[in-house]
Amino acid sequence: MPIKLPSALPAYNVLSNEGVMVLDEDTASRQDIRPLRIALLNLMPKKIQTENQFARLIGATPLQIELSLVRMSEHQTKNTAAEHMEEFYRPFSEVKDEKFDGLIITGAPIEHLPFHDVTYWDELTQVFEWTQTNVHSTFGVCWGGMAMINYFHGVKKHLLDHKAFGCFRHHITDPASPYLRGFSDDCVIPVSRWTEMRQDEIDAADGLTTLITSNDAGPALVEDKAHRALYIFNHFEYDSGTLKQEYDRDIANGTPINVPMNYYPDDNPDNTPQNRWRSHAHLLYGNWINEIYQTTHFELEKIGS
Repeated sequence: MPIKLPSALPAYNVLSNEGVMVLDEDTASRQDIRPLRIALLNLMPKKIQTENQFARLIGATPLQIELSLVRMSEHQTKNTAAEHMEEFYRPFSEVKDEKFDGLIITGAPIEHLPFHDVTYWDELTQVFEWTQTNVHSTFGVCWGGMAMINYFHGVKKHLLDHKAFGCFRHHITDPASPYLRGFSDDCVIPVSRWTEMRQDEIDAADGLTTLITSNDAGPALVEDKAHRALYIFNHFEYDSGTLKQEYDRDIANGTPINVPMNYYPDDNPDNTPQNRWRSHAHLLYGNWINEIYQTTHFELEKIGS
């Protein structure tokens, strides 16, 4: 089954051209099933690119997905056209009375700031609390995952003396996890961050289980059963060229940056990067969607009860 998107959303044509099954509202309404309601709280500056990345992953399952795009109520983006935001996004203040089967909270380029200094932190903590009553399963990504694990468990983020940047080898620490069905013993995940979460502090918190970790990049995927949440600190959703875009941007701006590790063939930026994480990305998000489908309430109003 396909993902349901507004026909005017850029991701509709992008995914259709890639062979992903996409439905518009009229076609979806004629199918006698309840689609899974998944919301994307998009905190990234490049909204459209992020929409494409996550819609691609959650739209590859055999289930019908209804994707809702959400933004912070007061925060105004500077990198995406106001017309796009007005047409496709709703502020959290307008959706907080609704129920969702799943919620993805993206990263944000503000990891150098203490959490409490983020301008929308107060509203974001309202979102975290809201997930406990109105969302069946939440997926916090990169800074979004760090913010959630800090809010619910007090686990701190620590600044690195240099950016963790590149494609890092990770290994599976809980192969029996339903979220890791079909995974190899190890996998490659893109990493792009100036902060880290530390394994000993995660281990010291109650109720957290690390599912994927790296000897070089630290813990990557953590399950929080009590809060029905997953936290991933790296970027399975990245396109093949996303790290290249970040590297080229920093070089153009004169920002000190290393060549992303293990990304370009022969570590040569003149070579075309190869995607070595796509299959595991689809597995992880497909497994997440499947777990939601197996465990969520058919009656939306019962979610969170």
